[in-house]
Amino acid sequence: MQVGIDSFAAAYLEASRAVSPSDRVRELVEEIEQADQVGLDVFGIGEHHRKDYLDSAPPLILAAAAARTRRIRLTSAVTVLSAADPVRVFQQFATLDLLSQGRAEMVVGRGSSIEAFPLFGYRLEDYDALFAEKLDLLLEIREHEHVHWAGKFRPALTGQGVYPRPVQNPLPIWLGVGGTPQSFARAGTLGLPLMVAIIGGEPRRFRPLVDLYREAGRQAGHAPEQLTVGVHALGYVAETTEQAADEFFPGYAAAIASVAKERGWSGVTRAGFDAQRGLEGALLIGDSDFVLEKIAHYNEALGGISRITLQMNVTSLPHAKLMRAIELLGTRVAPEIRKLAA
Repeated sequence: MQVGIDSFAAAYLEASRAVSPSDRVRELVEEIEQADQVGLDVFGIGEHHRKDYLDSAPPLILAAAAARTRRIRLTSAVTVLSAADPVRVFQQFATLDLLSQGRAEMVVGRGSSIEAFPLFGYRLEDYDALFAEKLDLLLEIREHEHVHWAGKFRPALTGQGVYPRPVQNPLPIWLGVGGTPQSFARAGTLGLPLMVAIIGGEPRRFRPLVDLYREAGRQAGHAPEQLTVGVHALGYVAETTEQAADEFFPGYAAAIASVAKERGWSGVTRAGFDAQRGLEGALLIGDSDFVLEKIAHYNEALGGISRITLQMNVTSLPHAKLMRAIELLGTRVAPEIRKLAA
């Protein structure tokens, strides 16, 4: 099983907002470098287009990291494909693949945040149709150097070449999903690896959806080993479980409160947070032994996963604490996970 980290380069607390955007991006690249040095498998950068985040251009951050790392895989988490041009997305990640000598990936999705749609001139009413069409084009570009394609939302391609071509053939493309059954089935039918975002509730509740993905893939004729499942979850590792919870909660509560205002959710209490930290909950927060136990539980609950990535800095933690958490994840948790997987 691969173990990694995702980041949205977010700042929700006053202390984190006081750090200049330039310094925060520089520190983020240092965190990716640290993840590479301690042996983690993958680092992902999300995509948002709002004030609290600095991840509107993930390929640029990943390209900076490519020059300072040697082994770790570099991916989006996720690319909001519905509001992007698949030609440019492929070109950017193919270039990243060249810079990193074959370590680029992308996770594509419809996006749970909607700010990209009005920003780039798309209608929310076309939310799913945009994604389906653009995913189709992206996969065509990956498959063919010269592309013949026509759709509703973008001018047709009549044999034009799309360059550069990546080192990896095919360039890895994961489908990022939340809780919509149609999204799981689509990933299985297409034979794409699945990245499931589980940020609340009980992981075992996603098992029927993961089974749906695997069955759709089987019916489409894809081999079981092609139908791999990854998980994106909120997590943080510290010396003790109590320390991890106390450090993570303030920023977590602020992040949830920010989203809750827009979506009509209730806020989060410390009691609710602590319940989600339990073995059956979604949050991977604790000391290395407890996080290891929770990852093993995720693996069992979902019938086997091949990758898990922890979203640590949604809480606006200081750089030094994130660096230590990355070290603990890479040196204490990941080696034990690999032993269990073996």
